[in-house]
Amino acid sequence: MYCYCRAVCIFYCPVTVFQKKLKQLRFQENSLSLNLCKTHLIQFSSKNQNYFDIAIAHRNGLIPKINETKFPGLHINTLSWTTHIDNIVPKLSLACYAMRSVKSYASQQMLKVIYYSYFHSIMPYGIIFWGHSAGGMRVFILQKRIIRIMTGSRTRDSCRDLFIDLKILPQPSLYIYHLILFVNKNNELYTTNNEIHNYCTRQRRNLHQPAASLAQYQNGVLYRGVRMYNILPAYIKNESHNPKKFEAVLKRFLYNNSYFSLEEFYNFHSPK
Repeated sequence: MYCYCRAVCIFYCPVTVFQKKLKQLRFQENSLSLNLCKTHLIQFSSKNQNYFDIAIAHRNGLIPKINETKFPGLHINTLSWTTHIDNIVPKLSLACYAMRSVKSYASQQMLKVIYYSYFHSIMPYGIIFWGHSAGGMRVFILQKRIIRIMTGSRTRDSCRDLFIDLKILPQPSLYIYHLILFVNKNNELYTTNNEIHNYCTRQRRNLHQPAASLAQYQNGVLYRGVRMYNILPAYIKNESHNPKKFEAVLKRFLYNNSYFSLEEFYNFHSPK
């Protein structure tokens, strides 16, 4: 019995990986059949790295190369999230229009249900990847717009207290929330400082921050997640062994602070 398989992306690693001859894809050994019509190749490389054109063949055909694709809700375009933002912004704008249309006829509770159904259901998908990008501000602007519509506030009114009252996380806080949950859920990917050295320092229980000079890596999930996790107050990190309680305490912390930027969160100092 054969299963039908579709591959969406094959990531491009440094050229040293490809110095050896590529082995043939062994789909048949696992009873998988690859459909070349729905399989694509995206080649990734940094700006500072020499570009090497790569072609991957399967049986008698080449896997077609493309510049962007959609992968379970995420629009991937090399190392930029501009395409993904461009695709979700019109949907979020329609949610703002829908909210304005029903504002006069619905209660505050119903408006909040509409927000989560039409706006929030789109915004957090894959946010740990694109939430820090410049395009994330476009999403945040639309989020503030729909919050003002819900509450009947004016265009120039501050939204910080509105987010707190509605118990809705602003886009930067939502990014922080999902990224820290990812770190706590995948703690096997990280090491603590006391695993690196035996010095009795205040940061010995913090996650070890690996050295990195490449900005693309520093903006990535693994590197930035460590920095955010270590900034958390001790009472939150103490609940890391209990995922449900950790999530509840973290969400309450972000509700109360309502961070509008990553800089606000980075400047936070936990009480001693």
